[in-house]
Amino acid sequence: MCGIAGVHRFDGEEVPCALVTAMADRLEHRGPDGSGSWTGPGIGFGHRRLAIIDLAGSHQPMATADGRYHLCFNGEIFNYRELRRGLDHRFVTDGDVETLLALFVERGVAGLSALRGQFAFAVHDTATRETWLVRDRLGVLPLYYAREPEQVVFGSEVKALEPALTHPLELDHQQLPAYLMRRSVPAPGTLFRGVHKVPPGCVLHLRADGQQSLHRYWELPDPSDVLDVDLDAAADLVDRALGRAVDDALVADVPVGSYLSGGVDSSLVVALASRRTSGPVQTFSATFGDPRYDESAHAREVARQFGTAHHEVPVDAADFQQAWIELTRFRDAPLSEPADIAVHHLARTAREHVKVVLSGEGSDELFGGYPKYRFARATTWAGVVPQSVRSGLLQTIADALPAQAGRLRIAARAQSGRSAEDRLATWFAPFTAAECERLLGARVPHLAAPVPHRDAIDLLGRLDLMSWLPDNLLERGDRMSMAASLELRPPFLDHRLVELAFRLPSSVRVHRGQTKAVLKQVARRYLPTSIVDRPKVGFRVPLDSWFRSGLRDIAHDLLLGADSTVAQVMDPGVVAELVRSHDSGRRNEEIRLWTLLSLEMWARAELRPTSSLEAG
Repeated sequence: MCGIAGVHRFDGEEVPCALVTAMADRLEHRGPDGSGSWTGPGIGFGHRRLAIIDLAGSHQPMATADGRYHLCFNGEIFNYRELRRGLDHRFVTDGDVETLLALFVERGVAGLSALRGQFAFAVHDTATRETWLVRDRLGVLPLYYAREPEQVVFGSEVKALEPALTHPLELDHQQLPAYLMRRSVPAPGTLFRGVHKVPPGCVLHLRADGQQSLHRYWELPDPSDVLDVDLDAAADLVDRALGRAVDDALVADVPVGSYLSGGVDSSLVVALASRRTSGPVQTFSATFGDPRYDESAHAREVARQFGTAHHEVPVDAADFQQAWIELTRFRDAPLSEPADIAVHHLARTAREHVKVVLSGEGSDELFGGYPKYRFARATTWAGVVPQSVRSGLLQTIADALPAQAGRLRIAARAQSGRSAEDRLATWFAPFTAAECERLLGARVPHLAAPVPHRDAIDLLGRLDLMSWLPDNLLERGDRMSMAASLELRPPFLDHRLVELAFRLPSSVRVHRGQTKAVLKQVARRYLPTSIVDRPKVGFRVPLDSWFRSGLRDIAHDLLLGADSTVAQVMDPGVVAELVRSHDSGRRNEEIRLWTLLSLEMWARAELRPTSSLEAG
């Protein structure tokens, strides 16, 4: 993968080459293997390269032979070899970049449907002075932009936009409720005022006259499009589709490894990859020294079964503190998950051995893997109770539950949302709408717009895939891996597999109360029952104990100090109440405190860049 940056000017003024070079240099970690730039009337592209395919060629930005079209590309097109056979073009390189450029020239936006891969790219037509900004279907790779009166600036990360912006980056207060209720801001928004994300599966078309339009080129299957299959037949289909996806994910001219947590998703990816490679797969897992979250024994079991070259990476509270501010700057957003830091530690170790790593990301959203999927129907039924009654009653129940009943508290609080979409979208919410209003002192809007669906499980999967996955988990995966110059590939997000998953009956995704039933049926063909049937742990760190030990004082200083941004934009009394509740042990408020601490750290890293963690 790579880093891209650019400027599209509406007045046709020449873009300085030094400017796009400076923008691209902000992305050196994404592309340490090379750089390039190109400018023309009203346009400029900058590029940083991480060489994965066609190592000696495919330099960027790339132009057609006649100089009319130029491409600046981040990502991989896995089926580029087969695409070449259908294009009327004389190729001079051996990579996917030239294939993508030729495809776009020949077929335009319509050609995007032929692509398999993960990508974010810009194409410019010098004859018409049009630019197209394109993001892959599932949002595996990022693409940001900001519009100003005379220009649109864009890049793989927000930091790449800064050299071209005419104003400093500022907090967008209107996005605070979305962040507090989701731990991330759904596309097209960000926490930076005026900075947007190109949504997954979309093209942003910029014209020379200043007009712009957003076009969606890919959608999930219609809810009415359901396959008539039972659990065994569905497993056969998923088995074949996942195998094809792993085949694609292994396309590279450099070594490829895999994360291995010991859970079903990553273990299945390792099992399939091991069958398709000649030597042992390099695998990587994190250890935490806390039996509640440490899955290293299970990862070792899978590694032994498939003869992988296995590496364990210990992570502790000291690593957490040292990396927090640095990784916040890489993320360009609050670290939405405490596990971000563990993911980066894994990536750094993996980069010592491979240049590409596979992951199991996306499986839970496709196949109903989270515990909340068992309660999805109850979430929609809750709507029969008036929201005013439901909110107060459920909050009372949640407050009465002990600190150990974390999942029950989450379930109770989630039912207080105003619509089925809100209740399902906020299952992972640190703060409910009512709690946000108390923190911010203002009414908050509905979180989720109505989404066509056939039942509660289908609706929950669509909501997770549309926002929780791209705006949180994939954003984390991209930043934490690219901070180590490592390419991350999630085979479960092959769009053919995604489309298949959303055509399966909900009864095979959650079967008789068993989450991820169809995928576990597939996994039994490759993995021992000790891996398939063990309880889901998830990729978590022991944040509660870290808060009460080494991080306790930091939490107090950052959230309650005189220079706290959180205290300035929220009710400091409500914040102090949360801190006291956690300190006392009455409540485990780790996720809500983490959400506020991450926002504070982001403000210090991005809005007050001279601040540091030590400055408190």
